[in-house]
Amino acid sequence: MTQARHWQKSSFSDGSDGDACVELAASARTLHLRESETPDTELTTTTEPLAHLIRGVKSGLFHAATPR
Repeated sequence: MTQARHWQKSSFSDGSDGDACVELAASARTLHLRESETPDTELTTTTEPLAHLIRGVKSGLFHAATPR
């Protein structure tokens, strides 16, 4: 039997009950992420790779280069 996940909205969500936010749920050693527009599609990972991704995003690693 599968236990229901407790999904939490991103703090960057607009606070409404709309479907424009990222949600996260944790189970044992696995993190589950989904976009509320497509709740049946989940990304699963562990804390270490997710921490690397967040650090990269915060540092600007993924910003597109500005054309000159």
